[in-house]
Amino acid sequence: MNAQLNDVPSHSWLGAPIDARPLFAPELAALMATLRGLAPTDWAKEAVPGWTVRDLAAHLLCDFYGRLARDRDGHQEGPGFAPGETLEAFIHRINQEWVDAYRRVSPAALTDTLDLIGGQVARFFAATDPNVPSLGVSWAGVDPAPMWLDSARDFTEFWTHRQQIRHAVGQDTDPDPRFLSAVLDTFMRALPHTLRKATAPVGTQIQVGIDGAAGGTWTVTATGERWSLAEPDTERPAALVRLDAETAWRLCTRGIQPDAAVAHILIDGDRELAEAACQIVAIVY
Repeated sequence: MNAQLNDVPSHSWLGAPIDARPLFAPELAALMATLRGLAPTDWAKEAVPGWTVRDLAAHLLCDFYGRLARDRDGHQEGPGFAPGETLEAFIHRINQEWVDAYRRVSPAALTDTLDLIGGQVARFFAATDPNVPSLGVSWAGVDPAPMWLDSARDFTEFWTHRQQIRHAVGQDTDPDPRFLSAVLDTFMRALPHTLRKATAPVGTQIQVGIDGAAGGTWTVTATGERWSLAEPDTERPAALVRLDAETAWRLCTRGIQPDAAVAHILIDGDRELAEAACQIVAIVY
């Protein structure tokens, strides 16, 4: 028994686990409310470069089906890598293929299918063990990742796409801290990987603070082997980065580029380390 426990990889450097499982059902309900409130002309508005609102909704359905097929049903068939294709290129290609195929599906049928399959996804995540190995999370630099991080990553993707739909039709970001706090906490798990090439003496700390009801403070520490979110905070970090929640989530999803984000960020202390932390990205990019 002890030998088996010792074989389980430690992910303590990622910080305390996040339990996003209870949030999938209310997030789906919020998505349904958004989609069912759209005007017919809203579906053709651009949500992200090259994709309309309907395209983005179809992409969400692709994510839903993919999770169920792969992890609930053990279904292994599907597209494979082309010769020499990178992970990023592969993901972008298969996403586009799905969206292209679903352009023949009406918004009403697409919405009803999202509701049905999304409910199954919420029930799947509710039943998962957060500590078992799961899909890798490339932007956190861990493969396999623990299920708690993999599921939290999926939650951030679903939430982010809903905001992109809202913005496309003139609505602001949903400020509900139940959702946004989990999104920001998950995104901050990218900090150790973001700083992997930043050199600093062991014990050096960078503190990232996000303002607002959904915000918080995250401290990442140089440990020699890697940067870690597990070390205790100090009162005098080498660098302090402070920003608002809107800038933070947009930066992590590249809705705003680091150079533009810096104009909205307060930096104190070692500017080189702080700007390295501002390169954070929490999507396949």
